[in-house]
Amino acid sequence: MTDVILRNENLRRILSGHPWIYKTEIDHIEGDYEPGGIVDVYDHKKNFIGRGYINLKSMITVRILTHEKDELINEDFFKKRILRAWEYRKKVMDNLNSCRVIFGEADFLPALIVDKFGNYLVIQTLSLGMERYKGLIVNILVELLNPKGIYERNDVSVRMLEGLPETKGFLYGNFDTIQQFEENGVKLWVDIENGQKTGYFLDQKENRAAIKKYVKDADVLDCFSHTGSFSVHALHYGAKSVETVDISEAALDMAKKNAALNGYLDRCRFTCENAFDLLKKYDEENKKFDVVILDPPAFTKSKETVKDAIRGYKEINLRAMKILKKGGFLITCSCSQHISPDVFLNIIKEAAHDTRKNTRLIEKRTQSKDHPILLSSSETEYLKCLILQVF
Repeated sequence: MTDVILRNENLRRILSGHPWIYKTEIDHIEGDYEPGGIVDVYDHKKNFIGRGYINLKSMITVRILTHEKDELINEDFFKKRILRAWEYRKKVMDNLNSCRVIFGEADFLPALIVDKFGNYLVIQTLSLGMERYKGLIVNILVELLNPKGIYERNDVSVRMLEGLPETKGFLYGNFDTIQQFEENGVKLWVDIENGQKTGYFLDQKENRAAIKKYVKDADVLDCFSHTGSFSVHALHYGAKSVETVDISEAALDMAKKNAALNGYLDRCRFTCENAFDLLKKYDEENKKFDVVILDPPAFTKSKETVKDAIRGYKEINLRAMKILKKGGFLITCSCSQHISPDVFLNIIKEAAHDTRKNTRLIEKRTQSKDHPILLSSSETEYLKCLILQVF
């Protein structure tokens, strides 16, 4: 077995259970190894820390799979981990028709993502080490979950950092990649082949259900709507009208199909426009809504652009507050991992101050329980959802 010896430096993060070993934390490597192969990790005193896979092409050089010295990384290991992840979902999720089956580091399978849409699975192997086990993982998923098909969405740039090509395609079965699934009693279409990420954002599942109390009989503006998941939920929960806004015509076409699938087209209109521009225009026109929903894409993917992201979040929330009727509700989200919950809440406070709105916080929410947060890995906590009332 190849041994990776760490520097005599602060190991608190690693010893607390964070699964990543950075290149700069390694003192030296003893023995031969293959890129993506299994290595043992030790501190400078040769105390065993964990076992994982290595790739010197990546700044995250080792990803820990186990802290048990006698646990081998083989088929039995992956079967146990995948089964444990699935049993957890069966325990905490109300409906397994759609859910995230495996959430990487939080399920102790770093760089592996598996999403379930009805009878179909979508998989991402985002590191060289996990890519080497892809065939084995597919076989285990077929055995344990018995899906009709599995599709890989490895067309993501992060794989380039691992020296891996971007790719997508069928891994099991051959099927129509436009599929229907159910979420919170709502029927939805998912484009498994070409939709964003794995085709649909399952992490907002519980937050979409949480809007039920606030949208009944309301005029709703849903900005950054993508394929209309919040819009269709609002209509499902009795909204009087919904304006669905996105800059992508293709996303809005899918949103229309989702509204039609549930029989709600008569209460929904679709606007293809930049949400920043539209919010500003509605503010200038003194247009008012009972509820505004903001679910933008990540405004920053690095620490270097956090200040710009803060300005962006403040701008849209400030504009949203100004177009809400007195006592109206703002449902606002951020999926930027580099914007902490405290920072996001402070942005909202600043926006409320600048608009001279008296705003009260009703719910502080995060990602759905099928995206669990590993306390030792801050990267697993990324989604913020605040529900506020504005006066």
